[in-house]
Amino acid sequence: MPYEMIAGLMFSTMLLMMITGQRVFGVIGFVGVVAAVALWGAGGQAMGFSASMKLMKWYPMLTLPMFVFMGYVMSETRLAQDLYRMFHVWFGPVPGGLAIGTILLMVLISAMNGLSVAGMAIGSTIALPELLRRGYDKQMVSGVIQAGSSLGILIPPSVVLVLYAMIARAPVSQLWLAGIIPGLVMAAVFILYIAIRCSLNPSLGPALSVQERAQITWGERLRLLRAGLLPLIIFAAMMGPFVYGITSLVEASVIGVIATVAAAVLKGRFTRDVFETATRNTLGISCMFMWIILAALSFGAVFDGLGAVKAIEGLFVDQLHLNPWTILILMQLSFLVMGMFLDDTAMLVIVAPLYVPLVARLDLGLPPDQVLIWYGVLYTITCQIAYLTPPFGYNLFLMRAFAPPEITMADIYRSVTPFVILMAATLVLVMVFPQLALWLPSTMQVK
Repeated sequence: MPYEMIAGLMFSTMLLMMITGQRVFGVIGFVGVVAAVALWGAGGQAMGFSASMKLMKWYPMLTLPMFVFMGYVMSETRLAQDLYRMFHVWFGPVPGGLAIGTILLMVLISAMNGLSVAGMAIGSTIALPELLRRGYDKQMVSGVIQAGSSLGILIPPSVVLVLYAMIARAPVSQLWLAGIIPGLVMAAVFILYIAIRCSLNPSLGPALSVQERAQITWGERLRLLRAGLLPLIIFAAMMGPFVYGITSLVEASVIGVIATVAAAVLKGRFTRDVFETATRNTLGISCMFMWIILAALSFGAVFDGLGAVKAIEGLFVDQLHLNPWTILILMQLSFLVMGMFLDDTAMLVIVAPLYVPLVARLDLGLPPDQVLIWYGVLYTITCQIAYLTPPFGYNLFLMRAFAPPEITMADIYRSVTPFVILMAATLVLVMVFPQLALWLPSTMQVK
């Protein structure tokens, strides 16, 4: 049987098994290991074991549980609630100010956690009830929380970029630095959109009333400012030494955990229940990601052995005569289509064994060591768009789970349209101007 047919059979088998509702890592790992044994006999069974050893030796993987633990401690100890109250007081007098504050909250939560679901949970439990109570348009509210939470997979410490780094064999530190400017640009675009739309139609995001503003004293404003700055201090304590090369990535993550726990202890909120909940959730998420990476490595090893990458490259370049940019755009479009049905990790482990080596070989006018860093940012932004793309975008159903009954599924679908357009515009901007992603990694020297 030709290798191309074997690769097609592996993909079709994997997709068929996913339709049955099986777990992503189980499907991918099973197909990879069975194909290895069928192709290479007894020697093929060592591929899964070899992948596990490679995973266990990957030192930066230790950052994953650290950052996830940080996020859960912030959520369980209500440190994020203090931050939102600060934004509420300082931005409330502006039309759409609470929505703008919600985006800023999501940016800071993203800088503490690296998971979209954490931002969605915090935004839905803290910001959503307050925005609706203040008379904000329900579609505006839904779109703001969904789009803002998606920043968690782009702004460091992004867990998705950690997974991409493992598969692409690219440095996590460089990928994280590459995600900072595009992430902040996207957040700024969201804020600009909210400000313009609410200034044109204040009923979408009413400002705080004059009477309510008069009740907030300057003493309370300053007290809330101090409380809200605490997460910023934690972030600076964690990322400052890392950016300046004083600590390694793993050491920076440990500093972040220590600073977060210390802040919770000083506020008297770090209880046994908080520790147990944060630890259990961290263990569950970390194990899930490790299983997915292990399965992806096993699956990718089979594809390397089959030479599937060369076959795809020959199809696009030699037979269809497509130029590199057309190939790149087709890749991104395929991610958007898959994102309607799969989450980001499933998309990455399915196609990364094909796309990542192919991108490295395309002549896109960038040095070889920068292409995979840039493409990691493009992939992540495309995942953000896919999170909000009907009918089965990941964040759409998370929003349905968190939202009150008055926000219908139709409202949720309609609410994401302008934000999907803004995300697509940011994606095009990073594609046209790669230095938005590459300038910071090329400037900063990190361990």
